[in-house]
Amino acid sequence: MTIEKFESEIQTLNKFFTIYCHDKHSDQITKLYKIPYKEKTFEMEATLCEECHELLRYAVLKLQECPNNPKPRCRNCPNPCYEKDRYKQMAKMMRYSGMKLGLTKAAQRIKKIFKKS
Repeated sequence: MTIEKFESEIQTLNKFFTIYCHDKHSDQITKLYKIPYKEKTFEMEATLCEECHELLRYAVLKLQECPNNPKPRCRNCPNPCYEKDRYKQMAKMMRYSGMKLGLTKAAQRIKKIFKKS
């Protein structure tokens, strides 16, 4: 996986976790992540509950170790690396956040249409 693709993947994870955790959990704390990948180290700040921080750390670790190039979607992976329970947690979070992001984008498009009128 390229460095650019990795950066995009961790930004997407952060966005999805933030949406899910802020809607579903309380007691969020902010943590700074320093994530090494190839010759670069990325910094990412996340404000999540402890359970979501733990799952985010796990997801980033699995992303760092992904042997596939190009990286497929995890549900299409020929050699899944996620533990079954964690995969179910991730799928639930991604489904929720993806729907919420999709609805937000649709609402923004509708607002733009009406503003032009």
